Amino acid sequence: MDSYDYIKKQDAEVFATLEGEETREREGLELIPSENYVSKAVREAQGSIFTNKYSEGYPGKRYYGGQPFTDQVERIAIERAKQLFGAKYANVQPHSGASANIGMYFALLQPGDTVLGMDLSHGGHLTHGHPVTYITKFFNFVRYKMKNTETGEIDYEDMRRVALETKPKIVLGGYSAYSRELDYQKMADIAKEVGAYAVMDAAHIAGLIAGGVVKNPFDYGFDVITSTTHKTLRGPRGGLILIRDSEEIAKKVDKAVFPGLQGGPLMHVIAAKAVAFGEALDPSFKTYAAQILKNAKAMEEVFRAKNVRMLGGGTDNHLILADVFGSMGIPGKEAEEVLDRVGITLNKNVIADDPRGPMDPSGIRFGTPAITTRGLGEKECARVAELMIEALQNRTDEAKLNAVHAEIKTICAAFPIPDSFV
Repeated sequence: MDSYDYIKKQDAEVFATLEGEETREREGLELIPSENYVSKAVREAQGSIFTNKYSEGYPGKRYYGGQPFTDQVERIAIERAKQLFGAKYANVQPHSGASANIGMYFALLQPGDTVLGMDLSHGGHLTHGHPVTYITKFFNFVRYKMKNTETGEIDYEDMRRVALETKPKIVLGGYSAYSRELDYQKMADIAKEVGAYAVMDAAHIAGLIAGGVVKNPFDYGFDVITSTTHKTLRGPRGGLILIRDSEEIAKKVDKAVFPGLQGGPLMHVIAAKAVAFGEALDPSFKTYAAQILKNAKAMEEVFRAKNVRMLGGGTDNHLILADVFGSMGIPGKEAEEVLDRVGITLNKNVIADDPRGPMDPSGIRFGTPAITTRGLGEKECARVAELMIEALQNRTDEAKLNAVHAEIKTICAAFPIPDSFV
């Protein structure tokens, strides 16, 4: 257990929630693909003295005095981010992935401009133009989809047709529930043909890119990458904008983030980003990133053998989207609740053209970043997949659910959450 001595003495109610969460994480398996465990070094940085400091502006150009160490730590974070992704410029101030995307939009677009992004039901993200978001009041969003939901193939011909018809200013890659790799060259070519920026929202796969186990969009001519700094990158919760080589774009991004959208940056979080980027630059991170993919494949093989349909037919990255309603007659919400009951945390998720609603969809989404951090390998991940299916098939049998839960606790005890990764 972590030491929360001051909170324990001062605030028993909050201390109880911290204790509860620590127990939950220690005794259960985290399969939500957008979550991970951070090192104690990252947590120490995020809880550090930098939380006291206001630092509006950028290194060397702050509005308040007393900035020598904030400037230093932000520069460290920037340089490490650039090195990780092969970028010439980086902005480490966005508070979240959504903030990074919104900052990118306002940097590159004028009100009314068009963005071509992935349809939410086919794996895209809310910030890519879902009607419930306020960003759609400023910009026009059009969508592309998968050509074949069984293979995950994107319909690039239709993407090009829509681009030629609507003349977007941004061709946007990225997703939150898509399990295959995009054809960056085709997307960059389409963007170039219509005079658009090629942008990748790499929030989910940033750590895989940094680890060198999936393609880097910058190698195919993309102009900008946005990302979170958690998920596969295994850092604190926050955002990041990377610019391949354009000083003009970098200046626009900086101005859009501050003063355009945000006030003072969260310097304690930026310090934690710097620590996490340093961890990702360690050679061991490449091994970690490669194991994420191996573990996802091991789980894929079990679900295929058990005849559970996976959108895209499987995975090339860290996540799997399974149609449990179509394959097993179990709504996604119920599947999430059953698995939570046995110590496996994942999330319900819509599938492509889902006949069910988003609050009780047909699918579940799960992935391997966090359990790989714990040290599970292919054998253990395959067993976890078997236990998931066993629990779902026996969801009304308390004795069998108890047995699954007990085995999950045994796995957790054998693979404790590590304090350090380097």
